[in-house]
Parts: sequence; C-alpha cells; structure tokens
Amino acid sequence: MARRKQAAPLQRQPSDFSQGPPETSDQKPNVNGHIWNTAGNDILKKTEKALSSPTPKNPSPLHALEQPGLIQLVVCVAGIYASFLSWAILQERIFTTPYGSTSSPTKFEYSVFLNTIQSSFAALSGYLYLLASNHSSTSTPAIFPSSRILLPLVLVAITSSLASPFGYASLAHIDYITYILAKSCKLLPVMFLHLTIFRKRYPLYKYLVVFLVTAGVAVFTLHHPSTKKKSSSAKDNSLWGLSLLGINLLFDGLTNSTQDHIFAAFRPYSGPQMMVAQNLLSTALTSAYLLLSPIIATHTPIFSLLSVPAASTDELSSALTFVRANPAVAKDLILFAACGAVGQIFIYYTLAHFSSLLL
Repeated sequence: MARRKQAAPLQRQPSDFSQGPPETSDQKPNVNGHIWNTAGNDILKKTEKALSSPTPKNPSPLHALEQPGLIQLVVCVAGIYASFLSWAILQERIFTTPYGSTSSPTKFEYSVFLNTIQSSFAALSGYLYLLASNHSSTSTPAIFPSSRILLPLVLVAITSSLASPFGYASLAHIDYITYILAKSCKLLPVMFLHLTIFRKRYPLYKYLVVFLVTAGVAVFTLHHPSTKKKSSSAKDNSLWGLSLLGINLLFDGLTNSTQDHIFAAFRPYSGPQMMVAQNLLSTALTSAYLLLSPIIATHTPIFSLLSVPAASTDELSSALTFVRANPAVAKDLILFAACGAVGQIFIYYTLAHFSSLLL
C-alpha cells in the first residue's frame, strides 16, 4: 500500500495591520517589537491635533474687516459724499473768489501748486491711516512691497496728477454744474478701460446700470440752461472745455482701473498702502514740475507752443507770492487739502474692499 505524504499543518499568517508597513531605512522598532514609519507617525499626530483643535467662535477684527458688508458700504458712501461735497465747495471758492483789495482783485490760478499741497497732506493722512489699520503686532506693512508694483503705481500717480489740471482748465470754459454732472459719468471710461486693457468682464446687469446712469446724466446735462444758444466764440470755448473735461475723465478712468488691477494682482496690498504710495509719488512728480518748470520755460519752446501763461512757467514762486499777499487763501487751501485727504481714506477703503465702479 502506497504511503501518502502527510499534509503540512496550516499556519496563521500575521495580517498587514499587525505587522505594520514594510521596513525601510526611515523605520525603527518600538518597545513591543512592531515596526512603524516615523514620518507617518508624525503626520498622523499633526492631523489628529489639527482635527481636535477647536474652531474660534469669534473671528479677529482683521478677519471681520476682510468681509465688508452693507454697513461698511453705507459708511463709505456717506463719507465720500460728505468729504467731497465740502471739497468741491472749497475748490470752487479757491478758483472763483477774488482775493486782495476791491480795486485790484486777483484770483488763484495755480492748480499744480494746489495738487502738491493736496497730495502731501493726503500722504501724511494715509500713513496715519496705515498705522491705525495695522492690527497685527508685526511691523508696519511696506508701502512698496516689491519692485514689480512700482510701474503700475507710477502710472496711477502720473494719470491722477495730470487729471486735475485738465479738469481745472476746463472750468474756464464750462460752468461748474456741467463739470460735476460730467464727472458723474466716470463709470463709462472706468468700465471701458477694464474691458479693453485689463480684459475684465462684468455681468449683464452692471452694463445696464452703467448705461442708465450715464444716459440720465447726459440727458440732464444736454438740457441744462447753460447749453442754450450762445455766440460762436462761446460755442468754441464750450467745445474746448468739454474736450479738456473728456481728457480729465479718461485719466480718471485709467487711474481707477489701474488701481483695481493693483489690488487684484498684488494681494494682500491694502488701501492704506496704496494711498500713501500714490500720494508720495504724486507729490514727487508735481514738486519736480514746480522746481523744473522755470528751467524748461527758459531753455525749451514747450510752454510757448502750448500757450502756457507766463505765471505758470514759474508757478511755485508765483503761488507763494500770492499766498503771502493774500493770507486768507491759506485757510481755504488747508481746508481743501484736509477734506480731500479724508475723502481719499473712504475712497481707498472702497477700492480695496469693493470696486471702482462704486465710485
């Protein structure tokens, strides 16, 4: 009878869970003889700690500011209107009030000098705003955090510095109501430049809102009594004034659209940082013009070709002489700069947390 080979008894093999992962160079045995992956243990402990940590119930004030709501929007709108209505009244007073004696009154005509005072005051106010809005215990955020941000900031400074002189020049040929109403159409160039330069798209209802607002302002302006039939010279002046105003609106639109681009491309760049940076650069540009304009007028024909008045070729000296001769204008200049600086705080908060279309 053939002898059968006895089958080997079954043995229980340890499972993968009892053995642990295969041994590698990063593993070491523990006191129970099991093999564990040290790196895996560290990750597991960190994950368990993160899951077990409670979620804070009350967000920090900085986190709350990053999610603005209706209240912040209402405060911004009220602040902008209050500040710039006062600013506009003071602007009209400065450029239309006859200063000096009644026998020989003179008017203030130094727009670049006024812009320099405005931007200097706004730069100082913006820095105080930056310090007050810095809730962290770290150092104050850099005004120019990188070299890449310099080019768009310089562009904003140039367009904002050039916009005001064109606007002031247009007031010599159009009435102030037309100027204010046309400035209300700034939505159109802002949206146009967003679409053409920065390739930004908006929902359909925003296009409709911009069209309705612009059409309403245009109809109101065209039917204003000041646009009735006038002499041919007055018509020429009106067309020239509207052209200057159009350039002003174009520069305003480029300023606002570039500011939106900076906030989107250089996060977390804040409103206070941009307010300080733009006004510092604007002050540098206008100051350079005031200091160099006498040299440019003496050695180049640029001013004569542009029909620039002789007083504007040495605007700094002429403006200082005017202020010394008429001390009453100094108070209006300071109040004008203060209202503009406060208004800019609300504007830069709105730009950083909402959009330039709201302006």
